[in-house]
Amino acid sequence: MGLDDKLGNSADDLKGKAKEAAGNASDDPELKAEGKGDQAKSDIKQAGEKVKDAFKH
Repeated sequence: MGLDDKLGNSADDLKGKAKEAAGNASDDPELKAEGKGDQAKSDIKQAGEKVKDAFKH
């Protein structure tokens, strides 16, 4: 995967963490859950990239 994809996934992870923090601060369980979901999607994408990178080498 390209550097752009990796940076995008990192940005998605940070966005998810920000949403989770905002949900905690505002006592909004839906926003908190959405943030955790964004982080999980980012983790899955990063794992897929690691597998692809392993097969390239």
